[in-house]
Amino acid sequence: MATILLCGVDTFFRAKLEALLAGHHLVTSDSVDWPDLVIADISRVDPEEVSDTYPDVPILGFGGHTDTSGLRRAHAAGFDQVIVKNALQERAAQIVEELTATS
Repeated sequence: MATILLCGVDTFFRAKLEALLAGHHLVTSDSVDWPDLVIADISRVDPEEVSDTYPDVPILGFGGHTDTSGLRRAHAAGFDQVIVKNALQERAAQIVEELTATS
């Protein structure tokens, strides 16, 4: 079980992630638990700020397929993986497993 910090994730999508990632502990920034992984909605957060705040934690960024500048900003900020939102919905458990396997 990984502790996963959700940054900028809206309530509706958080509910989807909770269902997709059952067995993991999903938290927000007000949690005292240090995350094993950060999942950030790049359309609602500053990618540089997220990567600066969690430099030693794997970061998964997601955004809309039309937000090419946001996807590029997340790559430039050093996110470990950047994908479109639909891909996250399809492969959430697999991606989380891959990114937390080394932590």
